Amino acid sequence: MSQPVFPQFFLQNTFLIDEKVGLFKFSNAYKVFDNTGEQIGLVQQRVSGFHKFLRIIGDIKKMMPFTLEIQDANGQVLATIHRGWTLFMSKIAITDAYDSPIGFIEQKFRFLKPRFLVYDHQQVQVAEIQGDWKAWDFSITNPSGEVIGTISKKWNGFAREAFTTADKYVVNIEERVAEDRTKMAIVSAAITIDMVLKEGK
Repeated sequence: MSQPVFPQFFLQNTFLIDEKVGLFKFSNAYKVFDNTGEQIGLVQQRVSGFHKFLRIIGDIKKMMPFTLEIQDANGQVLATIHRGWTLFMSKIAITDAYDSPIGFIEQKFRFLKPRFLVYDHQQVQVAEIQGDWKAWDFSITNPSGEVIGTISKKWNGFAREAFTTADKYVVNIEERVAEDRTKMAIVSAAITIDMVLKEGK
């Protein structure tokens, strides 16, 4: 089988994430825009009927599995993020459109200062995301400690009027980060961070 083409979606360096507000909040969904305000994709949470039922009858959401799909503007799934049942800290798998491993995320405990370690499919750490959840200010660093990206709610320079919902943030990745599957893992972790944190509440 031929090697899949690197998705155009992950060639971006700026991702504007804007939550879609639904009538019944059984699952989360976020629109993804580029720095011109054009929608380039969607992050969609998939929740089974049984899991919706569990969310209603008890406060066990933070332990339940979840699946997030990163889709392009045509609805094609580019990457999937999945966590199984958990009692405390999460280990979250990242796979591509062909269900092949891209990497995984390990969540570390820090009160109001979440920390995530991002690994590639060979279990080599490629990045760390940490920061202040209350201020919504995160840095993305490589294993050498160099900052290679940020996550924040600073919308300077963007079409603010195009984004009307309450939960929105910007992911910036340095241009020097190579366009490869490692970047796919880093971007996947960064643009879904709000959902991952909400599922742990």
